[in-house]
Amino acid sequence: MSEIIRVEDLHKTYRMGDVEVPALRGVELAVARGEFVAVMGSSGSGKSTFMNILGCLDRPTRGRYFLEGEEVGSLSRDEWAHIRNQRIGFVFQGFNLLARTSAVENVELPMMYNGFAGKQRHARALEVLSLVGLEQRVDHLPNQLSGGQQQRVAIARALVNQPSLILADEPTGNLDSATSGEIMALFQRLKREQNITVVLVTHESDIAAYAERQILFRDGLVIADQKKA
Repeated sequence: MSEIIRVEDLHKTYRMGDVEVPALRGVELAVARGEFVAVMGSSGSGKSTFMNILGCLDRPTRGRYFLEGEEVGSLSRDEWAHIRNQRIGFVFQGFNLLARTSAVENVELPMMYNGFAGKQRHARALEVLSLVGLEQRVDHLPNQLSGGQQQRVAIARALVNQPSLILADEPTGNLDSATSGEIMALFQRLKREQNITVVLVTHESDIAAYAERQILFRDGLVIADQKKA
């Protein structure tokens, strides 16, 4: 399988007053296209910094980040914005839906920056809402949906521009255990049926167990990287 992510000697240091705080200290890893990876670690381990760099939200202090073979860690902010819109889908712990906007309209939003005509946007949004099992809820507002349904809308929104990579940051953090299992099973199905690459940050081992590979961060380093047999 081809690589979608490669990081080489990735360092990130934050300056707080006169003190330098290392968040990443030479991370090296690659993720193949179509993999489902869980990134784990306690608070301060570097996992969130790592995800911010993968999402073109933060720049490494040193080292290189390749997305689909292109070095992107040093690109301009405008180039990053294009990558985030076209090639990366984000799913967060908070669903980040517009409260007075229907499910289908929330999903259409990312396409508005791409010049899609209204009918195209609507058709594609309905397609991905069906993909996540919400074809009967397309006109509902977020407050008319359960937490799990709201997260499915957020996943549909992340998928709508057909990204190469989904980055999910604690996507089950606001959900009960049964709904969390449903969302993780959805990620598994999307990976299997759509060949979508998913990189998931979680601190819960039962959630990480849904992924086929678990990467553990501690003190800015990868200390374990295991694939399921």
